[in-house]
Amino acid sequence: MPTYSAPIKDIQFLLHDYFNLQKYNNIQSFKEATPELIDAILEEAAKISENVFQPLNLPADTQGCRLENGKVITPDGFKDAYQQYLEGGWQGMTGDEKYGGQGLPQTLGLVLNEIMVSANWGFAMYPGLTKGATESIYAWGTDEQKQKYLPKMFSAEWSGTMNLTEPHCGTDLGLLRTKAEPQTDGSYKITGTKIFISAGDHDLTENIIHLVLARITGAPEGVKGISLFIVPRNTINDDGTVGDNNGVSCGSLEEKMGIHSNATCVMNFDAATGYLLGEEHKGMKAMFTMMNEARLGVAIQGLAIAEVAQQNAVIYANDRIQGRALTGPQNKDAKADPIMVHPDVRRMLMTNRAFVEGARAMAVWAGILVDTTRSHSDEKERVKAEELLALLTPVLKSYFTDQGVEAASRALQCFGGHGYIHEWGMEQFLRDSRIAPIYEGTNGVQAMDLIGRKLPANGGSAVRAYFDLIQTFINDNKTNEGLAGYMPHLEKALGRLQASTMWLMQNGMSNPNNAGSAAHYYLNLMALVTLAYFWADMAKKAQEMIASGEGNKEFLNNKIITANFFYSHILPETSSLKVKIEAGSESVMALDAQSF
Repeated sequence: MPTYSAPIKDIQFLLHDYFNLQKYNNIQSFKEATPELIDAILEEAAKISENVFQPLNLPADTQGCRLENGKVITPDGFKDAYQQYLEGGWQGMTGDEKYGGQGLPQTLGLVLNEIMVSANWGFAMYPGLTKGATESIYAWGTDEQKQKYLPKMFSAEWSGTMNLTEPHCGTDLGLLRTKAEPQTDGSYKITGTKIFISAGDHDLTENIIHLVLARITGAPEGVKGISLFIVPRNTINDDGTVGDNNGVSCGSLEEKMGIHSNATCVMNFDAATGYLLGEEHKGMKAMFTMMNEARLGVAIQGLAIAEVAQQNAVIYANDRIQGRALTGPQNKDAKADPIMVHPDVRRMLMTNRAFVEGARAMAVWAGILVDTTRSHSDEKERVKAEELLALLTPVLKSYFTDQGVEAASRALQCFGGHGYIHEWGMEQFLRDSRIAPIYEGTNGVQAMDLIGRKLPANGGSAVRAYFDLIQTFINDNKTNEGLAGYMPHLEKALGRLQASTMWLMQNGMSNPNNAGSAAHYYLNLMALVTLAYFWADMAKKAQEMIASGEGNKEFLNNKIITANFFYSHILPETSSLKVKIEAGSESVMALDAQSF
């Protein structure tokens, strides 16, 4: 059976030592988030995740969800686990206090999400979808809508979903057919079918608040005619109690590769009563509030699955006895050494470690940017953070989820044949991980979004700010002897990214296929440069703490060792990525379609 321990030490290093959240007291949500409160929350999150959610993960994957008499039944133990989640007040942790939330930073929410997903991805998706729905209602809802829905959703009594995809259209939402017929009372009758709806139906909450994209009768064709609607599964009485079904049903459950414990539903809306969220025909704008929240959440899923897979692979590598170290027997009292002595096993585990710890730093940074956009006292800082966050969201979503799959595969590889067997749990991690590069916008779409929309946005101000951030760090630390092994390599990697950006500007406009063929490589190049920046900066912080006698010396030394591994074994990939970008699209597009 797989195990999981929340990486509290690393999280505390990031929140308290590296980022020092206490210095963000000009952001409203951080004012109450004292180190003592954060540590208490992390401790409780670890307890419920390790002791309640994680033990359900493997059996729930085996059992899956089932549809009985039109209602979805979740795996054994989920209802009790969800009740404990509800009673702990976890859902409203980052919600506005005005509507029953606790007003804590989104940064903390992302960290808690990682812990929960590592413990049980399928379970974590139910409240995760609610989080995305509440973000959209909070951003676009009327005061009446906020008062009606948010308190029950923040308390976890009601859950939420997002209904976008239809059988005939996925990413191209302009083709959707779900209809919204206006009613005399200001409501709409929603009719249509949506597919791939995560947590679309279940038995964990008394009501599910669906957010549904639909086209109002007479609306323009394409994405310009799409609106977003709040469609409760059950009607809501004037006193706030839950009434009868609202014409919303689950038609079937998808049989799928992974995340078996989360219900992936075909949802039917049969003249269901819905309420406009935001403006008519502005549904795409409102939807992206939900989608951007979801894309950060999916990025965290890639990190989370890598963490838990890595933990189990490390345990196995230290326990499994096979072969002898190349330098001679290490365990002389036994017939073989632990496989941890083998460089190839260590290569896989160090690659995973460098990704997980570097990605966690990037994720916390993204959380700080989210909080900055929402409540920083300086408008210029809010705008700057918003631009950086928009630039980096596709990078996090795509790179983290691709690497989550790779990390789970490397971890399984450490187990050899045992990794392929269900009872060890590793094959579940790999199966579960594979959805993340697909949903909430495939990673190819993320890469095209990065180069097609995010780079040129506002005259390229975001990417210039990004370049300035890293170049300033390089300039400030060129003479730092402790960083001599990092700075020249970081500067060269940044130069490759800047040169690739110029190449795209010069060649992508003249031939859009050049941009399309380079997009994936460019996104990965930006991800590696960002990770390199954080690894150098974390190594700097670790060196400073060791010199001043702060912190755990072994932990800090391990940070430096991992930084060294990243710079020597992973960052060199930036060279090949630049070559691939500048290779253009000629050979990519040359083969006739019928010849494939």
